[in-house]
Amino acid sequence: MSHASTGVQDRPAPVPPSRNKGGLSSRTLPRWSPIGFAVLAVALGCGLGAAAGWHSHIQWGIVSALLFLALSYVATSIVENKRQAKDRLATSVVWVCFLVAVVPLASLLWTTIKNGSERLDGYFLTHSMAGVLGSEASGGVYHALIGTLEQVGIATVISAPLGLLTAVYLVEYGKGALAKAVTFFVDVMTGIPSIVAGLFILSVMLIMDWDGSGFMGALALTILMIPVVVRSTEEMLKLVPNELREASLALGIPKWRTILKVVLPTAIGGIATGVMLAIARIAGETAPIILLVFGSQLINANPFEGAQSSLPFYIYEQYRIGEAASYDRAWAAALVLIAFVMILNLVARGIARWKAPKTGR
Repeated sequence: MSHASTGVQDRPAPVPPSRNKGGLSSRTLPRWSPIGFAVLAVALGCGLGAAAGWHSHIQWGIVSALLFLALSYVATSIVENKRQAKDRLATSVVWVCFLVAVVPLASLLWTTIKNGSERLDGYFLTHSMAGVLGSEASGGVYHALIGTLEQVGIATVISAPLGLLTAVYLVEYGKGALAKAVTFFVDVMTGIPSIVAGLFILSVMLIMDWDGSGFMGALALTILMIPVVVRSTEEMLKLVPNELREASLALGIPKWRTILKVVLPTAIGGIATGVMLAIARIAGETAPIILLVFGSQLINANPFEGAQSSLPFYIYEQYRIGEAASYDRAWAAALVLIAFVMILNLVARGIARWKAPKTGR
C-alpha cells in the first residue's frame, strides 16, 4: 500500500538528454553534412594546391580526399561519438574509392566524345578508306564496322551455345574428375592473352594451308569469349534457388525439362548480361585481327575469304599514320566502338527484362 501511494519514490533518475544508456551522444549531424564536408574539402584542397603551385589536378584531388576523410571523422567525433565517427569514416572511404574508380572512366568517356564527335557523321559511317590517303580528311569507317559486326557475330554464335551448355553441365550435372578438369581448363583459358589465341589459330592456318580471313579472326575471338560466358553463366545458374528445382522435380518433371523451363528462364537476365560482357571483352581485341585478318582498306562483306578490317584495327591503323586527319578518324572510330558496346548492353537489358519470369498478381 505504501509503495502504491508513493510510487514516484522508486523511479530511476532521468537520463540527461545529451546521453543515452551507453554513454553515447544523442546529437546527430544533419543529412547534408557529407556534402558539406565534400564541398569544404574540395575548396581547401584546391586552395592548398593553388597556393603550393601544384600543376597536377591529381595532387589536388588526393589532398581533397584526405581532407574529406579527416573532416568527416573529426566532426562526427565531436558532435556524435567515436563509434559513429568510425562508421562515417568507413562510409567516406567507400565513397572516395568509388570516385577514384569513376573519375578516370568519366574522363575517358568525355575525352573520346569531345575528340570523336568532331569527325563522326553520316559520311564517316557510310564510306570506307578505299583510295584515301592518310593525310586526307575524307574516308570513313564503314568497312571496319562491317568487319567488327561479322567477326563478333560469328564468335558469339559459336561461343554462346558452347559456354551455356558447359555452364549447365558444371552446375547441374558436373561431378568427379571430368568436372574438375573442365573447371581447370576454363580457369586457364580465362587468363590467356589474346595474342596467344591468335598464334594458336595462326598455327592451325599454317598446318592446314588456310588463308587469313575474318572467320579465322572470329575463331580466335571465340577462344577468348568462351571462358567468360562459362563463368558468368555458371554464377547466374548457381543463384537460382534449389527450391525451384525441387518443386519441379517433385511434380514428376524430368531434370532436362526442369533446366529448360525453370532454371534457364529464371537466370536468363544474368546470362544475357554475361554474354554482352563477353562480347564487350572481345570487341576491342586487335592482336588476333592483325595476325589473322591482316586488315583492309576496302569493303569486304565476306568473312570467309580475303582480308578484312575491324574497329580496333582501324583505330590502331589510323593512329600509326600520325597525321592530324588520321587522329581524328581514330577518335571517331573509338567513339563508334564505345557506342557499339553501349548499345549491346542496352539490348541485353531489354532482353533480360522481356524474358524475366513474370510474377503473379
